Amino acid sequence: MQQVKRVLVTEEARQVIEQLMEKHGELMFHQSGGCCDGSAPMCFKKGQFRVGSNDVLLGRIAGCPFYMSRSQFEYWQHTQLIIDVTPGRGASFSLEIPLGVRFVTRSRVFTDEERQRLEPISFPNHTHE
Repeated sequence: MQQVKRVLVTEEARQVIEQLMEKHGELMFHQSGGCCDGSAPMCFKKGQFRVGSNDVLLGRIAGCPFYMSRSQFEYWQHTQLIIDVTPGRGASFSLEIPLGVRFVTRSRVFTDEERQRLEPISFPNHTHE
């Protein structure tokens, strides 16, 4: 039985990620539980953002690890996250900002059957992946 991914990426977002990887190398994503842009997915050079025991590794998008703060995960654990891009400029340090787009999170609630097949998550212990 195939496992259900907790985080997906749209084709448009994948293209932006690939463009960013060509310029910056390996990348990582983090979504915190802050307000405003603090709750948007942020793209960093791998290792530029330190993850710790209060973060959850949800999976990978376009080959990049995707982390979320544990408090945010408690709220979103019943939904599949779909990372997309939209025109505009967020107020953040995320790498896509100079391209005139920003990453956004869309979501949908898992079905009962999907919840039984969810990919496992991991809890880093103050380390980089």
